[in-house]
Amino acid sequence: MPRLNPRLIDTGSPPIPEIQAWGRRYDGRHGPLVNLCQAVPAYPPPPEMLERLAAAAGSAEAAAYGPIQGDAALREVYAAHLRGLYGGGCTAGHVAITAGCNQAYFVAMMALAGRGDAVIVPTPWYFNHAMTLDMLGIEARGLPCGPGFLPEPEAAEALIDGRVRAIVLVTPNNPTGAIYPPELIARFHALCRRRGIWLVLDETYRDFLPPGQGAPHGLLGREEWPENLIQLYSFSKSFAIPGHRLGALAAPEVLLPQLGKVMDCMQICANRPAQAAVTWGIEALADWREAKRAELDARVRAVRDAFIRLPGWRVEALGAYFAYVQHPFGQASAWDVVRHLATEHGLMALPGPAFAGTERHLRIAFANVELDGVAALEERLRLVAEERPVLAAAG
Repeated sequence: MPRLNPRLIDTGSPPIPEIQAWGRRYDGRHGPLVNLCQAVPAYPPPPEMLERLAAAAGSAEAAAYGPIQGDAALREVYAAHLRGLYGGGCTAGHVAITAGCNQAYFVAMMALAGRGDAVIVPTPWYFNHAMTLDMLGIEARGLPCGPGFLPEPEAAEALIDGRVRAIVLVTPNNPTGAIYPPELIARFHALCRRRGIWLVLDETYRDFLPPGQGAPHGLLGREEWPENLIQLYSFSKSFAIPGHRLGALAAPEVLLPQLGKVMDCMQICANRPAQAAVTWGIEALADWREAKRAELDARVRAVRDAFIRLPGWRVEALGAYFAYVQHPFGQASAWDVVRHLATEHGLMALPGPAFAGTERHLRIAFANVELDGVAALEERLRLVAEERPVLAAAG
C-alpha cells in the first residue's frame, strides 16, 4: 500500500463511534438506549425554521456558490447580534460564516500557527481541537485546570515560550460544562496581548448560559475589534440544525483575507439554505432560543439534583450541555466504566481520557435528553452501584 501521511495516522480517532458501537450491543433490558455521549439538541428546529430551510433548499440561488466568507445578509445580521450582546463596533467585515464551528476552529488554527508551533489548550480539552492540531503538526500544549476546572492565567504564562502562538478557551466548556467568569476571560486576554499571542475564544454554547446572565465577557465593548482576539460560534446548536453545519468566526478585519484562503480550499462557502434561514432566525427566533435556554437550565438543575442523590458520584463541573462527573469505582478505567454503562445499562457517555482527562471522570452530555432521560440516568446508575465489584475488578 502506498505511504500515508504519518501525522494523520498518529492522530487519535474520535471516541463517539466506539461508544455508539458498544451501545448497539445493549439488549434493552432497562428501557431505551440513552445517548449521553454526543452533544446534540434533544429537540428539532421550530416549524418556521424547517419551512424556510426547505424553501431555500429548493431555490436556484441557494444551489449556486456563495461568497467565500458567507452571504452578506447573514454577516450583517450576525454582526448586529454581536453588537447587541456585547456592545462595541463589530461589523460584517469582522465576520466569516463557516461550515460549523469545527471548521471555524480549523481555519483559525491554520491561520495562526504552522508545523512546529504550539497552542495552549486547557485540559481536559475538546478532542477535535487536539486532533486538528495534531494533523497540522502543531503541538497541543495542555494547561491543567484548577478548582472547578477553571484554567489559571499564571499557569498558562509559565507554558508560553517562543513557539506558542495562541491560547484556546472554550466557555461554557466542552467537556466539563464549566462557565468561565468574565474577569477570568479578561485576564487571559490581557496575558495574550502582553505576550503577543492570540486568544481564540470558542463560544459554541454561549446561548445556553443561565437565563438572565449578561454578556459572557467585556472584550468587545470598545469600538475597535481587539487586535489579538478570534471568536468562534455555532448556529448548529443554537438553532438545532447540526446537520446543516453552520458556524461563524469573528476576528480583526486584516485577518479575514487569510482565513478566506483556507476556507476556499476546504468548502468554498458554507451551507447556503441554512445561511438564508438563520439570517431570518437570528431576530425572529430570539424568544424560541430564550425558551430553550430556560429548558436547558432546568435540565442543569435536574442533573445536579440527580447526582446529589446518587451515592459515590460527584459532579465536579456543570453547565450548558455537559456535566463532568467523578465515578465511584475506585481505580476502574473510565473506558471500562463507559463500556459497562453502554452494553449493560444502555447509557452512552464519554470517558475522561477521551479529553486528555483522568480515568476517574466521565462526560455526561445531558442536552441530548429530556427530563425523563435524566430520570432514566439516575435510575440506571443506582442499578450500576450494585455492580461495584464487577467494575472494581475490571480496574
